Amino acid sequence: MPTLYVVGTPIGNLQDLSERAKATLGSVNVILCEDTRVTGKLLSHFDIHVPTLSYHHHSGIAKTDKIIALLEGGQNVALVTDAGTPGISDPGGRLIEELIMHFGESLTITPIPGPCALVAALSIAGVPADEFVFLGFPPHKRGRQSFFERIHLTHSTVVFYESTHRILKTLGELAIRIPERKLIVCRELTKMFETIYRGTAQEVTAKLESSSIKGEFVIVVSPL
Repeated sequence: MPTLYVVGTPIGNLQDLSERAKATLGSVNVILCEDTRVTGKLLSHFDIHVPTLSYHHHSGIAKTDKIIALLEGGQNVALVTDAGTPGISDPGGRLIEELIMHFGESLTITPIPGPCALVAALSIAGVPADEFVFLGFPPHKRGRQSFFERIHLTHSTVVFYESTHRILKTLGELAIRIPERKLIVCRELTKMFETIYRGTAQEVTAKLESSSIKGEFVIVVSPL
């Protein structure tokens, strides 16, 4: 039976792609990727010439069946995302669950560890990380208030992601719910304009408003 490799890819800095990841991506028959254009740039940079197949949160059962057929046909497959580790706030976890249900223990699933934004943020946060809660992205509408209430009620460290377009709105919610708790807000981790903001939600908002708000964010909430 062939192998499914779950490969972590850079979250911004191409030098973070491990030698093992390069070798794996160059050796498989097919690479499943969130966006073939994004992964295509990564593969081109490292002179890797392997066919790609899109797999993302809109992919349906027909795509899963195609992936199953590839594996049953003896092809080794790698799974990547646009950036980071598959399955972490990413539909890759759903695919792996479905493959396990289909193949059971006959399919070898091998992790090829790599960058992960939440781990990178925790590593420099300076808060306890022996226990933490990861919440992914806040809902846009339904469930949004419950999301922030959960943060308010959680005593341990909390980590979640946020986009450029909603970061100020999210900080506003945190300023209301947890005005005294310290935040570590990481912007554009591993990239040229990487910036770390520390302080209360109100303090971080003031810093952001006086600088650039472009980029992806990881927010670490200190424990009570």
